[in-house]
Amino acid sequence: MNERIKDKIKEIETYLIQLEEIVPDSLEEYQEDFKTKAACERYLERLVEAAEDLGFLAIKHLDLESPEEEKEIFKILSRTKIISSDLSDELKHAKGMRNVLAHKYGEIDDKITFVSATEEIGTHLRELIKSIKRKIK
Repeated sequence: MNERIKDKIKEIETYLIQLEEIVPDSLEEYQEDFKTKAACERYLERLVEAAEDLGFLAIKHLDLESPEEEKEIFKILSRTKIISSDLSDELKHAKGMRNVLAHKYGEIDDKITFVSATEEIGTHLRELIKSIKRKIK
């Protein structure tokens, strides 16, 4: 496996560990601590960006069609059977959430962000990593 892909996987795994260390146990705690909330939001942004980078590196390594826009990365991985269409959809939703966090499009829903930080993002990114490793070896 190429070093850039290994490095990106390590980056994602590190961010996941760091996020798990700071995220509170309950939504109420999350909402009460603005510093922790801001840090969790930033980790979610970084994780989605790193997932896109990993997807792009895998596409390049496997010499697949090159995406014209970032939003096509997960579609290409799904279309070429590297990831499932369900995972592609989940990662596209994560990208949408990342855009809300990064660009402040409207109101940020604390519950959605908390659930993503505690339940979803880790599961989805570990599945992405596993799928890419299986394909690249």
